[in-house]
Amino acid sequence: MLIVTFLFLLLVVTWVCGQVSVYNDDLHFPVMIETSTECQTTATSNKGQLIVFTQSKKIAKLLTQKLCSDNVVAKQYGSVKGYWGYRTADSFEFVGKGIADLILAKSNIMAAFKAESTYNYQPVVGFSNYTAFFISSKEKPRITKQYFLDKRIGLLDYPTSRSGHILPKQMFKELDINLANLKITYASSHNELRDLLADGKVDIIASFWKESDEKRFSKNYITALSNNITGTRWYLKMQQNNTDLLCAVQANLLDMSKDQSLHYYQNAQSFWSCGTSSVNLKEEVSDE
Repeated sequence: MLIVTFLFLLLVVTWVCGQVSVYNDDLHFPVMIETSTECQTTATSNKGQLIVFTQSKKIAKLLTQKLCSDNVVAKQYGSVKGYWGYRTADSFEFVGKGIADLILAKSNIMAAFKAESTYNYQPVVGFSNYTAFFISSKEKPRITKQYFLDKRIGLLDYPTSRSGHILPKQMFKELDINLANLKITYASSHNELRDLLADGKVDIIASFWKESDEKRFSKNYITALSNNITGTRWYLKMQQNNTDLLCAVQANLLDMSKDQSLHYYQNAQSFWSCGTSSVNLKEEVSDE
């Protein structure tokens, strides 16, 4: 009995010592994965929040700060929160549930979730149309069944990517090629695809062509998959006829595009005629 009592008292003392020596307030666990940024407008008492989503951390942070400094945004919101996510599932979450007020997305994703009719997302700024290619480092790709069967092929591991996933797989289907018979390596980004090709780990990739590619590959060794693919667009949720906000967002997006390093993203085009007594959707917009 004395031994049991002693052990019980020892357990109590140990617990008390632990509580005294450790302060919960001092325990801080670092955020392992940062996925958002937030800033305050001048309307600090306003609890309304403008939510932005894009795939780029850099763009999310830059745009969030620009919108917080905008007078029109400050008249309607107390803060702006920018989210970013690199996975297709992240875009699905924000588009499918209408979480974002402003989102950079592909038109096929918006159409798949009927987001434009469900949440009245309206295109604000778009980028120019582009062409999808098969790109090789040693020869011009041929669109034949026999050509692909003995090639190591690099594709993008994003089911919603048109140039890097959807279109090449459609082409293989048209050529009556079973995907199980192909040597496919999946990459997490277009840059990774290019690295695979440059390092000789694949023979051919499916992607778009950009100016800087000529430093690593020959333009003679590309074959078009599809032309005039609609580029990504910025969409604003317009559940109210909030044309002041629409024009302010459009102006900030156009201004931000001028500072982008890639020429493709510098060529942003607006969808709306602002600066007049009435704000109207332009009749014809040259997309990305």
